[in-house]
Amino acid sequence: MRAYNFAAGPSTLPLEVLEEAQKELLDFQGTGMSVTEISHRNKKFMAVVEEAEASLRSLMNIPDDYAVLFVQGGASQQFAAVPLNLMHHGKADYIVTGNFAKKAYEEGVIYGGDGAKCVASSADKNYTYIPDVDKIAFNADADYVHLTSNNTIFGTRFVRFPETGNVPLVADMSSDILSREVDVSRFGVIYAGAQKNVAPAGVTIVIAKRSLIRDPLKICPTMLKWKTQDKEGAHSLYNTPPCFSIYIANLVLRRLIRLGGIKEMEKVNEYKAGLLYDFIDNSSLFRNYVEKKYRSIMNVPFVTGSEELDAKFVKEATAAGLVSLKGHRLVGGMRASIYNAMPVEGVKALIEFMKKFETENK
Repeated sequence: MRAYNFAAGPSTLPLEVLEEAQKELLDFQGTGMSVTEISHRNKKFMAVVEEAEASLRSLMNIPDDYAVLFVQGGASQQFAAVPLNLMHHGKADYIVTGNFAKKAYEEGVIYGGDGAKCVASSADKNYTYIPDVDKIAFNADADYVHLTSNNTIFGTRFVRFPETGNVPLVADMSSDILSREVDVSRFGVIYAGAQKNVAPAGVTIVIAKRSLIRDPLKICPTMLKWKTQDKEGAHSLYNTPPCFSIYIANLVLRRLIRLGGIKEMEKVNEYKAGLLYDFIDNSSLFRNYVEKKYRSIMNVPFVTGSEELDAKFVKEATAAGLVSLKGHRLVGGMRASIYNAMPVEGVKALIEFMKKFETENK
């Protein structure tokens, strides 16, 4: 029996995708080899990369003047790649709404010094809200504005994205990419680690407007130059890519298309989150501390108010097949990550267990 995996990442993957990969594991498309063994220059694997890019472009309605890259290093490596590729005048604005947004800002300071500005932050209330985007004073001469669209640890998200005029908007969408519709044309760059909604850890997606992919800072390593990966005919294959992660990503993207695309997935995600938040809001034991209008539909943190009860809940939930519910060390408590691949049945099973636990621990 498979567990319901509520981990924040690496996270659960669709069962049908895992079963398809299992069937092909020893013999990928008649090659007599696993996809983990064949050359990344093999035509059959190159077709996988090309299909994954085409599917992503279709699902997200990515304009033709944007590059789609599959790179390594995780979103955390892009914290450095962003300023190294974009900070031509040494200036950037950062909206700090959580741990990873803060890390991105700190990386920007390395390359921009005082020119990297934190223009808004929700640290004053332990990142339980998103600053009002209409009240942020952006710098007109900044090279870019950076934000993290969904806060994995603290459970918040941007409901609306700021208007930044002629300054490119850069978003780390690691924990909510493909979960809701976004207008890609409003962003200069979108990047996302795949291990939450797309694939196993290993591949990172970068979607960048090609007019921004020009000569990076002179100190930028070759592997962090977006134009290196976007050279004509490269197809993100400048060096050996994370082949298996890209292969799984392609299967996940195929499945999402079969399900009706992001619009249909968003409806399911809103429904799942609604079920869980409704229960928590009406519970006499559990509570969620995020301002309601900023609540994430991907990551739902909750607490009992007692560290002992929290620990007991996690232990008993694990025994019941509801795993990886322990909250991040920065906030404690519990966290249910209910990404695209988490079925409605998994959320309902969690709610039923929470009801039982509440009854037994009044």
